[in-house]
Amino acid sequence: MTEGKRTTGTARTGVSVSLLTGGTDRPYALGLVRALVARGVQVDFVASDGLESSDLRSSPHVSFLNLRGDQTEQVSWSRKAMRLARYYIRILWYAARAEPRVFHVLWNNRLEIFDRTALMGFYKLLGKRVVLTAHNVNAGRRDGRDSTLNRLTLRMQYRMAEHIFVHAQYLRRELTQVFGVPACRVSVIPFGTNEEVPDTSLTTREARGRLGVGDSERTILFFGKLRPYKGIETLLAAFTALETAAAPCRLFIVGKTEAGCEEYVARIRHAIDAAPGGRRVVLRDEYVPAEQLEVYFKAADVVVLPYREVSQSGVLVLAYQFGLPVIATDIEGFRQAVVPGKTGLLFREGDPCHLARALEDFFRSEMYRDETGRRADIAEVTRRRHAWDVVGEMTVKVYESLSGPQGSSRRWGAARADG
Repeated sequence: MTEGKRTTGTARTGVSVSLLTGGTDRPYALGLVRALVARGVQVDFVASDGLESSDLRSSPHVSFLNLRGDQTEQVSWSRKAMRLARYYIRILWYAARAEPRVFHVLWNNRLEIFDRTALMGFYKLLGKRVVLTAHNVNAGRRDGRDSTLNRLTLRMQYRMAEHIFVHAQYLRRELTQVFGVPACRVSVIPFGTNEEVPDTSLTTREARGRLGVGDSERTILFFGKLRPYKGIETLLAAFTALETAAAPCRLFIVGKTEAGCEEYVARIRHAIDAAPGGRRVVLRDEYVPAEQLEVYFKAADVVVLPYREVSQSGVLVLAYQFGLPVIATDIEGFRQAVVPGKTGLLFREGDPCHLARALEDFFRSEMYRDETGRRADIAEVTRRRHAWDVVGEMTVKVYESLSGPQGSSRRWGAARADG
């Protein structure tokens, strides 16, 4: 375990916080901590090997606490169990001694039920004011593994949190209507941009060359973890229909299979092999380092997100960062993010024929023909709306409301009821 010693520094806000990352989601965790540091917040950054960063290590406002350590999957189950047990011992010991009064939970750890109940209760017994970012309000429902226990423990965690951040208004409604969380304790904040992915001088033509894509080929990209709720089979069926329209297209499906989803991905492989246009589909089942993502997003003409469920999508924001239009399922999680005819198109959930028509409409639209101007507009709007400056400012205001002896998220919520 590597622990950074707190460095003395004068915080402009007078606020200190413990940022509990679960040791994961590097783009979001690093983006947020840097935004907090820029506002003078003193941060205990509870991290892992995967969140190492030289600039945070040297910051006078960050105490870098690598409590999670190594999280590589290529080890035995016994090794994983020992690592996890050691982490929970460390987090309990740390919490008992931690100086910050505000604990911000970005993600739970592996033992979800324990984290939602016993660990949250422990923080509360210590007098901590817990802030929670609910990236997914009920991931169990999304993944088809919802249960009474899942909903009960979620309700317990949401009730114990002093304040909750979500990334869309409909998620705020779900918290209030389904889980009974008072609206004054929920704020809607943007999903910050991915600053870990470089944007170099690499051109579209160069990116296409690296992937073996011809200049005249229309290129469609699906990117992200391969999981059943993402509807990849709908995209494959639509692509096959699009091929019959004689459109010279390529489809890239890029992402790593989520643990437990191997059978689903095997079916996807079989469908590709059996499809008439399968030879024009590239499935890359692998983890793609941040420094290589630029190639795929610059080579693509459009990103397709055929999800059946969604709470937030970092992939959509990343596509917009590169100015890429997005064709997404017409579900609540995407309706507010996709502006038809300007930033992309929507299609009926699970309807490959409608998706095929949406793709055809896209390749006939100004979004495709006026590529340079449209991409610049999308990228610029995204930089403004999803800037970490915006996220950091909203987050710090909640911290300030909770830090004083009479701090109350209800007082904050009353002033910011609309998020």
